[in-house]
Amino acid sequence: MSSSAVSLYLDPQIRDWVLFPITLVMILVGILRHYVVILLQSPPKKQPREVIREQRALTQSGVLRATAANSPIPPAFYKSISRQLSGAYEAGTYLKDGPPKKGDTPPTAPNPLSDPAAMDGMMAGMKTQMVMMVPQMVIMGWINFFFQGFVLIKLPFPLTLGFKSMLQRGIETPDMDVRWVSSLSWYFLNFFGLNGLYRLVLGDANSADSSRDMTTTPFSALAGPTAPQDFNKLFKAEISNLEFAEGMYKWSAEGVEDRILRKYGKITA
Repeated sequence: MSSSAVSLYLDPQIRDWVLFPITLVMILVGILRHYVVILLQSPPKKQPREVIREQRALTQSGVLRATAANSPIPPAFYKSISRQLSGAYEAGTYLKDGPPKKGDTPPTAPNPLSDPAAMDGMMAGMKTQMVMMVPQMVIMGWINFFFQGFVLIKLPFPLTLGFKSMLQRGIETPDMDVRWVSSLSWYFLNFFGLNGLYRLVLGDANSADSSRDMTTTPFSALAGPTAPQDFNKLFKAEISNLEFAEGMYKWSAEGVEDRILRKYGKITA
């Protein structure tokens, strides 16, 4: 028998008591999961003032160099700031541990198994994974127990037979039109299809996005530890960058009087 000869008529109560409840439950569970993940996140630890100063010093130099070609700072002040930063970088004034001493070794990557920060990150990842996995397992069990074998909706566009196994999970009927969707397949379609709604309601950086379930792992904090930044080397390299930027320096207010008078026709070029 061809699939085109089979016609199905769904009871409207399936729409009201199966289709809508499954969709609504998945939306509400995703929103609830987002706020539970936010509650489980630990507040960021306060960093010492010396660490913040070390990081901000490099940012200050970057901002100064970025505006060198059209700087609002007068030449005398620009050169004073640039040379003051270069002198501080050379002397190690901004380093959190003070100027380097002879015999000091460069910082190495900490052991992730003994690093408290890495262990805290792993525990936070495990809690997030549990919050993401457990609700989906409960919803899938609920659908399998109460709505197994239900046909919920017919898609309004044609599809090839390759979609049959994806759209009709739990229904062993080879003659059914491929456009009919079973209850279990409707769950999977919502699982991956509601991400756009979550981004619209909760923002881009939400914890309800199911695509993150496939990529995140609680052990990501232990994978591939990297050595901390050697700010002493970065500061030494920044001295050369400041010298190069000083050669490109141009004051944005140079000749501003002539430009204003020329704009209003008081003088001619």
